[in-house]
Amino acid sequence: MPHKHVHSRLNSSSSRLFFTMLLNFLIFAIEVIGGILSGSLSLISDALHNFSDAIAIIISYIALKLSKLPKTEHYTFGFKRAETLAAIINSATLVAICFYLFKEAYDRFVKPEPIAGGMMVIVATVGLTANILGTLLLKKDAKGNMNIRSVYLHLFSDAVSSVAVIIGGIFIHFLRIYWVDPLLTVLISIYILKKSFEIVKDATNVLMMGTPEMISLKDIKKKIEAIPSVKNIHHVHLWRLNDKNLHFEAHVEVEDMLITDSTKLINHIEEKLKKLYHINHVTLQLESDKCKSKKLVNF
Repeated sequence: MPHKHVHSRLNSSSSRLFFTMLLNFLIFAIEVIGGILSGSLSLISDALHNFSDAIAIIISYIALKLSKLPKTEHYTFGFKRAETLAAIINSATLVAICFYLFKEAYDRFVKPEPIAGGMMVIVATVGLTANILGTLLLKKDAKGNMNIRSVYLHLFSDAVSSVAVIIGGIFIHFLRIYWVDPLLTVLISIYILKKSFEIVKDATNVLMMGTPEMISLKDIKKKIEAIPSVKNIHHVHLWRLNDKNLHFEAHVEVEDMLITDSTKLINHIEEKLKKLYHINHVTLQLESDKCKSKKLVNF
């Protein structure tokens, strides 16, 4: 049953990603045409974001498929980190687009151009509607998956971008304040940069096998050493394989005990780590005064 449930969830996520991808290619085409006809840079910037969304979804879709491939002798962890790589690629693409838009916005500040505000509002409203639909489709999957969360943030940032373009279009149409267009482009890009760097930071932490920020090794040490028969815990490693898989390994110095008792102890430690920290893969080496260094983390 669990195996079927995983495949069902995978197919469901894949279908939503595919539909959202088609939606974004359609928005991209509409906004590029609208941006050219209206002369709006912020509308074209919104279109580029939608295009990057569609590419991001393709990358995420491929990564999602790769992550479900079986483990092999050469890849004993499988391909679960394919989604983490996809998250970095998607976020890095957004960063590059933002810097390009900064340059274009600067040119518009220096040399303002007439803009059709009414058309901006109409086209941006179409984009907003589609982006809201896309975010609703991916919101559930984004909560527990960094890969899909990177796509979700693409879409969410585009929704915010569309709102900004609509507001800018209203100002331009009624007040003829053309500098609002490049200003909005800069503000949208700054917001997207912030969100992109957050994902890059999180994904890099996974790839560098960093300890998750929400878990304290000292707290784990305290909890495990409170267990009877455990003298100390040292040479600890804690890392995320991906969003859902936390791995923990350590040397545990114990009092002399029977093998049956050591199995009970290992099970007890595993249950405690899973219950308190959601760590689902534990490797423990029981020993008696073997290591010279008893440091929590061995350098």
